[in-house]
Amino acid sequence: MFDQVMALRACGFIVFRRLAQSSPPPDNIEYLLLQTSYGKHHWTPPKGHVDPGEDDLTTALRETQEEAGLREEHLQVVDGFLQELRYEVRGRPKTVLYWLAELRDPKMAVTLSKEHQDYRWAKLEEACSLAQHKDLQDTLRAAQQHLDPEQGKY
Repeated sequence: MFDQVMALRACGFIVFRRLAQSSPPPDNIEYLLLQTSYGKHHWTPPKGHVDPGEDDLTTALRETQEEAGLREEHLQVVDGFLQELRYEVRGRPKTVLYWLAELRDPKMAVTLSKEHQDYRWAKLEEACSLAQHKDLQDTLRAAQQHLDPEQGKY
């Protein structure tokens, strides 16, 4: 019985890349979203459930590698950004932690797992449109604000 009331826990990264410096921030920032190959084919950043005995950041790194083919050495974790989302999935509470990470090589290829059918690099407004859920949209906007505080509110 105890297991049924425990919240599901997942961790992942808001992965972004900076395009060539021809355009100033925030227009040079794109976010990685993956489209699921199951259910309603929703779009999310790479994330997944915490395995027993695994810490949250290790989960985020493992899931990003499994789902997008991006390993720890491909990413630069951004200090000072951690967002926690809480919502229900099929009647059970779920908590998702997202860190923010820059792709070191903007041309690095994404390799999808069987869990996803497509991916897209998108600027903030397109990413928010794809994300659909308000809490994820707010997280993407918070990431943009963290990366470019000079731009004010989005």
